[in-house]
Amino acid sequence: MADLRLDNVTKRFGEIEAVKQLDLEVKDGEFFCVLGPPGAGKTTTLRLIVGLERPDEGDVLIDGVVVNDVYPGERDISMIFQNLALYPNKTVYENIAFPLRERKVPKDQIDPMVQEAANILHIEQLLDRKPGKLSGGERQRVAIGRAIVRRPKAYLMDEPLANLDARLRLEMRIELKRLQQDLGQTLIYVTHDQIEALSMADRLAVMNEGEVQQVDVPDTIYRHPNNTFVATVVGSPPMNFLNCDIVRQNGNVRLRHTACIFETTKAGDPLVAALQEHDGEEHRALLGVRPEDIRVYDQAPSDTSFPARVSVVEPLGQETILDLDFGDDIIKATIPPTQKVSEHQPVYLTFDPAKLHLFDIDSRKRFYSSDKQAALSAVTS
Repeated sequence: MADLRLDNVTKRFGEIEAVKQLDLEVKDGEFFCVLGPPGAGKTTTLRLIVGLERPDEGDVLIDGVVVNDVYPGERDISMIFQNLALYPNKTVYENIAFPLRERKVPKDQIDPMVQEAANILHIEQLLDRKPGKLSGGERQRVAIGRAIVRRPKAYLMDEPLANLDARLRLEMRIELKRLQQDLGQTLIYVTHDQIEALSMADRLAVMNEGEVQQVDVPDTIYRHPNNTFVATVVGSPPMNFLNCDIVRQNGNVRLRHTACIFETTKAGDPLVAALQEHDGEEHRALLGVRPEDIRVYDQAPSDTSFPARVSVVEPLGQETILDLDFGDDIIKATIPPTQKVSEHQPVYLTFDPAKLHLFDIDSRKRFYSSDKQAALSAVTS
């Protein structure tokens, strides 16, 4: 097992900085996910760790030792690529045994090691077959078997489930999590799929354009995103953002949207202090609210609800997603499938006051999150 760390690492390809002053630490025995869109620098980060790329600046460390100049084969790290890279002319047994033979493992030790890896992955009956005769899930297990057979210090996986169908991805997510827990070894998993990252990771790093935006446990990243990018990448549908004016008058602070006004209701509310840091009589901010934190009603349930109109209805079985015309914005809300609404129907909305966020309009960074003690209420404008 291994601790992996990148200290102020930068990697350039010509004029493009694929990774920018990256600081990242993965703890021994941790299932660590790196999430981000294409071009975020995820694969480059893995290649820097395994040694396929050398940093232009900064250091890569394994168990506290700088390995910038250590050959990939000597770092004792296995990597599984998206295309799996199995040898089509070799049997499953030969594919799994290949890294052992490359390392000159004695022949009498190879067979029990291959058998053990096959048993862990439940592919003992496939050892005599070639990859062309296997299903996608079976080929995935063979690639994993080849990675774990020699018990390296760490495993790196680059979008390994991307080419599988939805059912197989679900099965393999469960299998990979179980396998990592059984092995107890460090695993870094790169993906653009937030469901994979949220469901499997002990901790999660969100990357964009070569920079880490946030590192934390999945629940914290979901509930307290550092910025609007993280709030958009993590969550499906993504968080809604409402352009609001910050209005301060006679010691009171309000957030004014084109469809409603949000105001503090408790003396000493920390929102007031957060908003007071914005200079000037009137400024702007983004109010963030997740679709599941919006309630939709046919009739106004209270004086603090506000009107909207249904634009699009997307039934998805377990939930229905609504696109709502709300002032100058279009926002999304989720409702249970038993609640029936139709397109162009007028409705009324309430927001969960304990689950609202405020982001700076320029930096897009979060500067406030409400909770049960400090909340925003809304009134119709």
